[in-house]
Amino acid sequence: MKNLKKQEKGSLVNVGLGMTLGSHITPLSRSYIENADVVFVAASNNIVEQWVAGMNNDVRSLQQYYHEGTSRIITYKKMVEVIMAEVRIGKKVCGAFYGHPGVFAWAPHESIKQAKSEGYRAHMEPGVSAEDCLYADLGIDPGKYGCSHFEASQYMFRNKIFDASSYLILWQFGIAGDKSLAKFSTTPKYKQILVDMLLKIYPADFEIILYECAVLPIEQTVIKKIKLSELADAEMSLKTTVVFPPYKKTTLNKHIVKLVEKI
Repeated sequence: MKNLKKQEKGSLVNVGLGMTLGSHITPLSRSYIENADVVFVAASNNIVEQWVAGMNNDVRSLQQYYHEGTSRIITYKKMVEVIMAEVRIGKKVCGAFYGHPGVFAWAPHESIKQAKSEGYRAHMEPGVSAEDCLYADLGIDPGKYGCSHFEASQYMFRNKIFDASSYLILWQFGIAGDKSLAKFSTTPKYKQILVDMLLKIYPADFEIILYECAVLPIEQTVIKKIKLSELADAEMSLKTTVVFPPYKKTTLNKHIVKLVEKI
C-alpha cells in the first residue's frame, strides 16, 4: 500500500530535447514538459534553456552545478538529489536533457533508477542524439561496415578492442586523458598519448573527421577533415567527435559460409 500511495503522487520522466533547437523534440516529450509541476533542464546552450522555459512556469537549470575543478560525478549526484527532492514531495517532475537523455548522461539514468527503487513512477523518453545527427550529416550507414563507439578517455584507460574494418567513433575527444572528471579541456600532451595509441593501428596520414552537430538553427555543422598526425593539436571543443572511417578490408569467413550453404 505504501508504494501504491507513492505512485499516485510524485513521478519522474526524463525526456530528450534533441540536438538542434526546436527541430528534434517529439510531441510527447514536449507534452511532458508542458504538463509537469517542475522541469529541470540541462542544455548545452542558454538559448535552449530559455526556449524550454517558455513551455512551463517552473523551469530550473541544472547547468549551475557544473564547475571546472569539480568532479562531474559530484555534479551529477547533485542533479539527482535536486530532482528526487521534488519527486519525493509529490510533484510531477520532468527532466529535459539535450540530445537523448540516455546517451552520455549519468544523471537521467540514476534518477530514474532511484525513483523506481523508492516506488515512484519513472521512465525515459528518447530524443535525437549527436550520434543520430552524425550518421545523417556524414552519410554513414552503421549497418554497412559496423561502428565502434567509445568515450575517448575510456578508450585510453581501458583495454578496448575494435575492428578497424568498421568505423571508430571517439566521443569527448576534447577532454581525452582526464582522470579527474573535473576538466573542461585537456592539453595536446594528453591527446598525443591517445594519438600514439591510434598510430599503432592507422598510418599518420590517415584522414579522419572532426564533427560537431549544430545546436542552433543559425549554426553550421562542423565537418573538418584532417590527418591523424594533426589530431593532438587540432582545435576542438567539449562536443567535438572524432570519426575514423574503415581502414582495413573485411575478409570472408569461408568456414561459416560453407556451414550456411549446407543448411
